[in-house]
Amino acid sequence: MPKILFIEHNGKQHVVDAESGKSVMQTAVDNLLPGIIGDCGGACSCATCHGYVDPAWQDRVDPKGENEEMMLDGAMNVEPTSRLTCQISMKAELDGLVVRLPASQF
Repeated sequence: MPKILFIEHNGKQHVVDAESGKSVMQTAVDNLLPGIIGDCGGACSCATCHGYVDPAWQDRVDPKGENEEMMLDGAMNVEPTSRLTCQISMKAELDGLVVRLPASQF
């Protein structure tokens, strides 16, 4: 089972098991992680699952779609590595994925 390392804005780390096929957002919600809300349930319509994919992983996750780009335009504290975690589907190749969580969601 692949693992995800979530790092809160204050540096606190959480390593969680992720089921292949589930989104990073759903994995965070299932594990009650702070900072990932997912109000829209993963429909790419709210940006409450905003996270920063570690640069080392940026090229390994699927690229942003047009809807994700539009939602990120309205998110706070967007950076080049910003992603909506509902749009990243976990797979074995992403074992060890690192996602940092913005302070604006705490």
